[in-house]
Amino acid sequence: MTVGAKERRQRWPFRGWPGGLSARLLGLTALFVMLAELMILGPSLAGFHENWLIVRTRLAEEASVAVELAPPGAIPQRKTAQLLEGAGVVTVAVSSHGLRRLLLAGPRMETAPTLIDLRRRNSFDRLAAPFETLAPGPPRMLRVVAKPQFRDGDFIEIVAPEAPLRADLTAYLGSILASSAFISLVAGVLVYVSLNAVLVRPMRRITGAMERFRARPDDPQARLKPSGRDDEIGRAEVELNQMQEDLLAALHSRARLAALGEAVAKINHDLRNMLTSAQFASERLAASGDPNVTQALPRLERALDRAVRLAEGVLAYGKSEEAAPAPQALDLASVLQDAGEDAGLSGADPAAPGDEGAVTLEIDASARRQVRADPDQLHRIFVNLFRNARQAIETRPAAEPAGHVRVTAAEADGRLLIRIADNGPGLPERARARLFQAFSGSQRPDGAGLGLAIARELAAGHGGGLALVESTDAGATFELALPLAAAADG
Repeated sequence: MTVGAKERRQRWPFRGWPGGLSARLLGLTALFVMLAELMILGPSLAGFHENWLIVRTRLAEEASVAVELAPPGAIPQRKTAQLLEGAGVVTVAVSSHGLRRLLLAGPRMETAPTLIDLRRRNSFDRLAAPFETLAPGPPRMLRVVAKPQFRDGDFIEIVAPEAPLRADLTAYLGSILASSAFISLVAGVLVYVSLNAVLVRPMRRITGAMERFRARPDDPQARLKPSGRDDEIGRAEVELNQMQEDLLAALHSRARLAALGEAVAKINHDLRNMLTSAQFASERLAASGDPNVTQALPRLERALDRAVRLAEGVLAYGKSEEAAPAPQALDLASVLQDAGEDAGLSGADPAAPGDEGAVTLEIDASARRQVRADPDQLHRIFVNLFRNARQAIETRPAAEPAGHVRVTAAEADGRLLIRIADNGPGLPERARARLFQAFSGSQRPDGAGLGLAIARELAAGHGGGLALVESTDAGATFELALPLAAAADG
């Protein structure tokens, strides 16, 4: 058993119980049914106790009626004793119009009996009476007062020994406990069988799928197949299946990233040397004096500088994490124009002639402002977004309207929100769920699916974010959120 399993078992309050969830459910069900039976035990005993006294009172009342109807002296003393014994009482008295008459008298008692007035009992007295009778100690004599049923009068009063009541009440208590135990067992078994079929077995199936997936994530048989239930278990199965699918995709992406990182580590050193050679060549081109070369050379030098810095960063960190941004004040429109040039958008450079049919970049007046960010990382964000937009627009039929990418900016909630909207075909529904996952978001056969993942990671490094806010047949809109300059300075 693992340490985590031991800790969970120690936290379980019934950790000494044998078996798994099924055995605990059986025991808990039987326990709760027994507790419910015990809750109604008091009222049941109180009802039995009161009914026993009422029966004795009615029998004594019938005996007293027989005595009153007989002529004086017609019932001998021996017959009176038999009547009292048959009623289970010692003395019977009746009160009528304020006059109390002793109808059947028994032997003289040395101690006063305990009074129980059935006419004026409250709930507490009713519940406490049977437990007083069952309490250890010598049996008492009970003086019971009740309203008469077979005669007119104020009340009928009897004196009866407590011993028969205690014996009958003890037997009744035993029968209640026995029936409660039987009901608890039957209910426990029924609930156990029901919960085992409805809850425990599906939980075991889910747990088994988790264990198999942990041991063999690449095995298709380890995946949980949802049963199609529409309750919480069915939802858990669907969510687990989706989680396993996402985790498997993440594992594959991680493996591909590891392989890619190993490959990059091997070729990056040579690539840096090649880029350095290209820088030397660009310096020699600068001395050629050709006006066309002079016009295109700054763009080439910027691209080479960024490539060299990126290669040096890979060598320095030796990992896939991006370096922390070094923000500085930038002109957003200039950053957008440079990124548009590198992404192949027409109109990014106002001095350059536009190509007919090319995708144009439109920078709204709201985006002509200062922004504080890392220049290289912000450039990479826009290049990835612009390139994706251009490639999506180029998949449209030729008869469609001219393609364009429009950039606007606005301030909201202490952030600068930059929106990049295109008039491409939009994104399919199945692509949106994994749009920002490495190796998963690309819709092109030759795409790696890294552009948007890199852009979001760079935006998060600035304390912002990148999200898809709209995607229809008329195009897609991405929103880049960056902290305002004052927040970035802090």
